[in-house]
Amino acid sequence: MILIFRHFFYKNYVGLSLWPFIFLKNPALKADAILINHEKIHLKQQKELLIIPFYIWYVLEWSVRFLKYGDAYKAYQNISFEREAYCKERDLCYLQQRKFFSFLNYLR
Repeated sequence: MILIFRHFFYKNYVGLSLWPFIFLKNPALKADAILINHEKIHLKQQKELLIIPFYIWYVLEWSVRFLKYGDAYKAYQNISFEREAYCKERDLCYLQQRKFFSFLNYLR
């Protein structure tokens, strides 16, 4: 389910997945197939990790990467979940062929 919530976003962020919803900054973004695919990849990741463990892992991985890089945005960009979603967001058929725990391939 896609919901519009303008006041939920920081700076340039325009989409967010919180199981089972996709939140967008404005209604026009519903037409952005790449953004929607990116967020659907996150929903799949959340589901396969049984939701709460996903968020714990996300925060822990972000924290480790923040300590490594000393930069919040660079830490975000290097989270395995984000790396998978950004790498595969343009492949609109990716979710049909995606294997379980594919984000592990992006841990480095």
